[in-house]
Amino acid sequence: MAQPDAGHLIGESENWSDPGAGRRPPHEELRRRGRVHLAKRQRGIDATAWGQLLLYLPSFLVSLVIVAVLSHALLPAVDWLGGLLWLVSGAMAFHRPTERVLARHLLNLRHPTPQELARLAPLWREVTARTGIEGRAYELWIEDSNRLNALAAAGHIVGVTRFALERLSGGQLAAVLAHELGHHVRGHAWSSLLGQWYAVPARLAWSAVRGLIRLVAVIVRGRIGFWAAVLLLTVGSILLVVALSYWFVALPLAVTPYLLAAVARRVELRADHHAAAAGFGPMLAEVLHMMQAAERESGRVTASALSGCGSAAAMNTGATARGRRPSVSEKLLSSHPDYYTRLHHLAPYLEER
Repeated sequence: MAQPDAGHLIGESENWSDPGAGRRPPHEELRRRGRVHLAKRQRGIDATAWGQLLLYLPSFLVSLVIVAVLSHALLPAVDWLGGLLWLVSGAMAFHRPTERVLARHLLNLRHPTPQELARLAPLWREVTARTGIEGRAYELWIEDSNRLNALAAAGHIVGVTRFALERLSGGQLAAVLAHELGHHVRGHAWSSLLGQWYAVPARLAWSAVRGLIRLVAVIVRGRIGFWAAVLLLTVGSILLVVALSYWFVALPLAVTPYLLAAVARRVELRADHHAAAAGFGPMLAEVLHMMQAAERESGRVTASALSGCGSAAAMNTGATARGRRPSVSEKLLSSHPDYYTRLHHLAPYLEER
């Protein structure tokens, strides 16, 4: 895709939200250019989306075994039915009514008011037109939050916070929307959601194991005596035997969170590239600089937080600590690159030509 004139957009970004600036808003300018041609491929799946799916495979297999065992125990006559229903349930991620329930109750989003939509809609048309994407295929949502953030989820959800809507200029908000659109057209949003959904049984089982370990630890700290030691040795032995017997499953499950975080950081850079290639690089850099400055003023050190992808869990930007730098483990588990890395990758799009 040919890169639009980024230098021209730098000037426009300051005036998009200023009716008295004397310049025609970009969505009106777009109408003057004539017909906008849609891209032949509206969606795809890039290497990072494939990577996410492959990394979720161990959790998926463990989940499949758990569902099969439970189905056999609860429905012995039709034990195949439980596994089949669970496999088919993933398709609900692309079912519009289910997506709306997900948006409202899991992601805490709401539909924009008429005033909010009046501001968002022209910018969304500009973003989708520049990339040749059919914008009506997606739904715009608002999160009532005082944080500067946005998200792409499921098959058609694009959300921005009320803070972003009120505080960003038109150009900056368009850059944020272009970043989120990149998550959709490259397959990041749906692959992340499907991976996390199919990993739920495995995660619940792991949570149960950790709860049992904590219970044993509490009993031991209580110094109940002989029976506590017996219980600790029994549970420890069982877990050790299972881990050694199925090391080919246990090892990937232990390493996968770090690999998924690494892929998630690459996913954010790919979405940044999508926005920058459409001509929104300078405005996206402005947003990242704003977030970095706000972070410094508050005394927090985190990974950059624009944006989440996939689900509410993905919106978490990593461990945050006031007054200290994140540990190595926190950095490795962060789902977003730091600001320096993102701005470094945007640098080629910021040079005036």
